[in-house]
Formats: sequence, structure tokens, C-alpha cells
Amino acid sequence: MSDQLSISAEPRERAGKGASRALRREGRVPAVIYGDKKEAVAIHVEAKALNKLLGTGHFMNSLVQVEVNGEKTRTLPKDVAFDPVTDRPLHVDFFRLAKGAKVQVNIPVVFINEEASPGLKRGGVMNVVRHELDLMCDADHIPDQIEIDVTGLEIGDSIHISSITLPQGAESAITDRDFTIAGVTAPSALKSADDEAEASEEAAEEAEAEAEEGDSED
Repeated sequence: MSDQLSISAEPRERAGKGASRALRREGRVPAVIYGDKKEAVAIHVEAKALNKLLGTGHFMNSLVQVEVNGEKTRTLPKDVAFDPVTDRPLHVDFFRLAKGAKVQVNIPVVFINEEASPGLKRGGVMNVVRHELDLMCDADHIPDQIEIDVTGLEIGDSIHISSITLPQGAESAITDRDFTIAGVTAPSALKSADDEAEASEEAAEEAEAEAEEGDSED
């Protein structure tokens, strides 16, 4: 599970675009804490501290303890708005978590034991359809990643969500289909050879058919 992160915040006394721009000039980022059937709280955080958390690479999938005036609130980041030109964070939404809450998160997948896949050893290529899985997890047990074992996979084999053992307390947020996560495909050279063999076989069959037609006419 990702380590719990923390950040200090201060209440926002004024709302509106003008107030938000003034905060950003001071090196602060406007934010809000909402959810758990409680009133939303407008806050602002230090831009430098926020960028440090964003730099962890798992900010959006981590519990974040937000401290405001000595009171700590357990949250999950739900959205970060960035400046389209400078890529600086402009606003953050923190979702307040109730005790025992389940959260929807995107967890990266990692493929292991590739050396034990006959298809990959023959030169096959791992074609990844989904680099992340959309999961419902216990807020206290959000996995860092989902490991997928590719031992025994041959060229043409696919991995579906139904074949993956998810961590305890986690389940796929997509329940209406058994979607594909990845598959082992033939390399271009092998595909070309197969195509040529197939074309030669078809040509031979056509020639044989023509010969038979010629004999029947005689």
C-alpha cells in the first residue's frame, strides 16, 4: 500500500478568481475538502509542499492527511487542475473519507516473470491494452500496483480481468464485461512470414483448382 501522505493547509477567507490569483502569487494553491455528508471547507496549501507530493508519482492513489488549524482530515485527492502553459497546479479537490470507506482508484499494472513466457521468448511482443486498472478498494488498503504473472503465455494468449487475483478488499470497478488487460502478439517479422506462407498456400490451392478444372474440360 502507498504510504499515507500529509500536508498542512490554511482556511480560505475569500473565494473567487481574484482571491485565488492573489494566493497563487504568494506561492499558495487554492483547494477544497468535501464529502462524507459534511460541509465543504475552502483551504489553500503551499505550492512547494504540494509539488513535493505530486512528485511521488502516486499522489492520486494515496491517502492524504490534510491538517487545518491543528485538525487532521483523512482525504483522497480527486482532482488537480494544472495551468495549460506552465503546468503549475492551480486547484486541488480533496475528498473527505468516512471510516471504512471504499474508494475508486486507478492502479498501475506491472508484468512479472516475462522470462517464463514462451511467447515472449520466441520474440512475441507484450501488447498492453490497459496500463491501469479501475478498482474499488478499501481506503486503508490501496495497493501500489497490481502484479500480473505472464508465466506460460504463448503468442496469441490474452490476459483478462477474470484471470487476475486482486488484493483483498479490491474489486474491478468495471463489472459489465471481462475486459482484456494485455496479450502476447507475434512480432512483425513473424507475422510477415506467416502471411507469406498463407499467401503461398492459397496460391498453390488456386493453381491446383485451375489444373483440376483444365482436366475436367479435357
